[in-house]
Amino acid sequence: MRITFIGGGNMAAALIAGLHQQGHPDLQLHVVDRNEDKCRRFAEQHGASWSLSVSEADLQADVVVLAIKPQGMAALAEQIRPWLHQQLLISVAAGIRTSTLSQWLGDYRQLVWVMPNTPAQIQRGVSGVYAMPEVQQTQRTLVDQLLAAVGTTVWLDDENRMDALTAISGCGPAYVFLMVEALAEAARKLGFSDADASQLAGRTFEGAIALLAHSGEDPASLRQKVTSKKGVTEQGILSLQADGLAEIVCRAAERAQARSVEMGALLSQGAQA
Repeated sequence: MRITFIGGGNMAAALIAGLHQQGHPDLQLHVVDRNEDKCRRFAEQHGASWSLSVSEADLQADVVVLAIKPQGMAALAEQIRPWLHQQLLISVAAGIRTSTLSQWLGDYRQLVWVMPNTPAQIQRGVSGVYAMPEVQQTQRTLVDQLLAAVGTTVWLDDENRMDALTAISGCGPAYVFLMVEALAEAARKLGFSDADASQLAGRTFEGAIALLAHSGEDPASLRQKVTSKKGVTEQGILSLQADGLAEIVCRAAERAQARSVEMGALLSQGAQA
């Protein structure tokens, strides 16, 4: 199977690395990117062939992953449109719906939209996936197999839900990083050095998430287990609840979703988001 990546950014790099690590003997990876040094690294580290500009030969693949910035997608679509003949196209561009991309591609319908998140870079990501109705089940299974190289998948039956998914899993890592920052700052205010504060906060989050993943229990149950009545943890939890932590997170997700909708509308009109 031959997979061509148009664009060699972070998400393409994560997929290429993950697929290479899986070690499929019949897998051929090809990268198109204007940065020659980047292309050479893909070749050296992952055995990928490469080119600096898109040609018809690059589209002679089973799967083509469109991994460029959203602002350049309309021009790319116009360029590759004459070379399409039932290849499966996977877009990882934020904000561009398959209906818009299909229109730019002359009503091409073998399209899948994937919204990964940054933990995909260490094969621990979660990707939202939407496929146009014309994409067959065998192709959907193939998409699952490819994305398994960078984590897990959540399939959507309505691509308008991608805005909500982006607000949760796409933005979620940044929310977590901000919470780690806040806990580290609290540690500094309680007298810990910068190094110790960072380690205490980071390792606490890392361990808590690992415990959640391995315990099989839901977050509320684990929280209740560690929150003794009239204990130290209870006072901290009560303070967070009184300040409306849950409502703060919900408002953040709602604002992120609204911005995702706005960006998608602008991109579909060819405007800068």
